[in-house]
Amino acid sequence: MAYTMRICLLSILIVTCSAYSLVARASDSTPLTADTGQTTGAGVTFKAPAGWSVSADSASAIFVLAPEGDTHVVVLDEKAADAATAVAQAWGTYKPGFARPVRATVDLPDLEGWTAGKRFVYETSPNERAVVVAIARRAGDNWTVALLDGAQATFGKRGAQIGLIVNSLRPNGYQRESFAGRKALPLTPERIETLRSFIEASMKKFDVPGAGFALIDQGRVVYEGGVGVKESGKPERVDANTLFMAASNTKGMTTLLLAKMVDEKKLQWDEPVTKVYPEFKLADAEVTNEIEIRHLICACTGMPRQDLEWLFEYKKFKPASTFTLLSGMKPTSKFGEVFQYSNLMASAAGYVAAHVYEPAGEPGAAYDRAMEREIFKPLGMSNTTFDMEKVQHGDFASPHSDDIDGKTRLIAMQQNYSVVPFRPAGGVWTSAHDMTRYALLELARGKLADGRQFVSEENLLMRRKPQVAIGEDSIYGMGLEVNNHWGIPIVHHGGSLFGYKSDWMILPEAGIGAVLLTNSDRGGSLLEPLMRRLLEVVYDGKPEAVALVDNDAANYQKIVAKERVRLVFPAAADEGAKLAAHYVNADLGSIDVKTSGGQTVFAWDGGESRMATRKNDDGTISFVNADPPLSGFEFVKGDQNGKRTLIVRDAQHEYVFIEVS
Repeated sequence: MAYTMRICLLSILIVTCSAYSLVARASDSTPLTADTGQTTGAGVTFKAPAGWSVSADSASAIFVLAPEGDTHVVVLDEKAADAATAVAQAWGTYKPGFARPVRATVDLPDLEGWTAGKRFVYETSPNERAVVVAIARRAGDNWTVALLDGAQATFGKRGAQIGLIVNSLRPNGYQRESFAGRKALPLTPERIETLRSFIEASMKKFDVPGAGFALIDQGRVVYEGGVGVKESGKPERVDANTLFMAASNTKGMTTLLLAKMVDEKKLQWDEPVTKVYPEFKLADAEVTNEIEIRHLICACTGMPRQDLEWLFEYKKFKPASTFTLLSGMKPTSKFGEVFQYSNLMASAAGYVAAHVYEPAGEPGAAYDRAMEREIFKPLGMSNTTFDMEKVQHGDFASPHSDDIDGKTRLIAMQQNYSVVPFRPAGGVWTSAHDMTRYALLELARGKLADGRQFVSEENLLMRRKPQVAIGEDSIYGMGLEVNNHWGIPIVHHGGSLFGYKSDWMILPEAGIGAVLLTNSDRGGSLLEPLMRRLLEVVYDGKPEAVALVDNDAANYQKIVAKERVRLVFPAAADEGAKLAAHYVNADLGSIDVKTSGGQTVFAWDGGESRMATRKNDDGTISFVNADPPLSGFEFVKGDQNGKRTLIVRDAQHEYVFIEVS
């Protein structure tokens, strides 16, 4: 749900004549009409995405060009003694003379036939707005190198397609592990303890204070409880009823409400949204007319992730503001072309349902009542709520995040209030106990524990129907993901808000499920490994999850330390003195610059942070948030028409704050 603030803004070199010839060859190729398998000279296979163009310079190099023409993924076979040499040789083939310094080197775990992998992230300046990365993996005595080189906006828009290329790379002759056709093992007390202890050990490696954790087997909750504490440094333990923000897990609950309304003939999945809610519109009238109810939460409409407006100025917004903000937004890709996650579209889904449920009601209150009466109460989710104030006077886990030194800190709840006006996309508070009620319904295909059909199987499963591909063997439905990577379907969805990371997952064919709610941003590093560990325990799979955790934990501290070297904190006094006192942007509001106790502090409508400074390779200066939860978020100092500016960016948008008197 939350916009990721610790951004590595990556850049691209100006294309050389040698590189230009490669671009020209690729652009002359006919774009692929479907995801298409490719094979290098060494027999390495991968998939190239639909709409991209493919060409080969030789048997050892395949060039895949994005439709925009500004982004390459190049896959090369190399013979070399180590990863660094293989990568240097690959750049020599693709872009002779390439000499950009490495910003960070990240070790990759041994997975799917690959060993000794490394990712090289190259130094860039924010104003370049580009990506330069190399990934090297070895199989036997052969190295495969993937060079990622292009525009940041294209990477932001086509991240799922780029992930398809990189994540589908397979060594010659490798057969993926598959659990298809295997009988799942029951979650015995011993296996439950294996999973619980895995969570506990992994939390220590990432300094995650607390987690709510639950397991389901054959329609029965076989474990629910807590691991760790509600707040770092305090003794109160998390239990099964401790509340956490579940963030984007709200989306699937919102589509469950939609499914019930379709059952009741109050809505149809394929009817135009404008028929139900005439005020709905986007900045593109043609796309507005294409949007059906099912599209509001499919991540398939071409609407981009554009969260900074509501994150910066949430105090002035109300639920109806969802539609005001959407009316000024345009798609950045074709309808159904790529996966693009839009929180505002998901918010609109909930408020359109609320309008149908209670036409005269204020959207937020009507949505809350609909969810309470139609979803939470019938499912027995008795403590699940959207009431931020009520939660904080009861049994809840406090949020934690990392500062610029990578140290876990308790953070204020303030920034999480940004989701309140847009809560159908991510505002729910729930517990491990309550989330099992939701997961049990999904496993039972819409039936309650007493056998009653709460929602029709047809409409429950409609939410899992593929709307757009996320990557290899993974699709997005309506607020739900379905992962078939290991030959069996895994239905799940993650959640991310400031200081809270979560996931729930079910194995429909095995009747098994798991819930994990954490109170730290580093809790996000537990989600994928838990999925893998669950499969290892249930299907006796290869033991890979622990290595995933260990690799991630080691890399994280290394990257934080490398980035910290370039930061001056407190912010350099001479640079702080050059700033204006006040800046304004029409979309994000105002920034006030204050100096206190030798610190430069930026304050905006939604919060404030002490600042660090970084001198970029092009000579520009970035002011970087030093305080969590927005640690690492940067403002680039500049000027425009004789006025001082601060530039803020997400992957596809740029916002210029201009000084005012």
